[in-house]
Amino acid sequence: MAALAVTAVAVVLGVAVVWPALHHAVRALTLPLHHADIIRQQAHEKHLDPALIAAVIYTESHFRDRESTAGAEGLMQLLPGTADFIARSSGATRFSLSDLATPQVNIAYGSWYLRYLMNRYDNQPGLAIAAYNGGEANVDQWLRDARARGEPLSIDAIPFPETRAYVRGVLGAQRAYRSQYGAELGPAP
Repeated sequence: MAALAVTAVAVVLGVAVVWPALHHAVRALTLPLHHADIIRQQAHEKHLDPALIAAVIYTESHFRDRESTAGAEGLMQLLPGTADFIARSSGATRFSLSDLATPQVNIAYGSWYLRYLMNRYDNQPGLAIAAYNGGEANVDQWLRDARARGEPLSIDAIPFPETRAYVRGVLGAQRAYRSQYGAELGPAP
């Protein structure tokens, strides 16, 4: 009986010691977070929720630097034309497409674009995220169509299934990052 009690205590202590590391490993696999320092910096500079930036990166690339089939580059999957627009609009003195492979540049440009879209769409994250994925011209048209019907543009009313799913995915990931990494990411603005 005493041996059973000692074994039970040893198991409980072992689980208590291993659990934090196991929990961290599972979280890193299911909801990875890399470049938190850059995300915090850009969120602060651009007055964005760092969980939103992390959510866009997660949804776009799962924190892997890659090029999409459409030619989008890096962690935040920026198209070359969009990156050129950002470079010219943000006052960059020189820009090369290869710069998008650098996390600092890619996250800075993607965050700049998110702030631009948030400003353009009256700080409505759903619309800004829809434009990040589906393009500003499409969101503008959807807004005109919704206004003509006398209603706001809801996520459910986004005509592109991919963009509708993207907006839901980013907003869900934003909540998950806020919940799982809130202290590490810092406060929302």
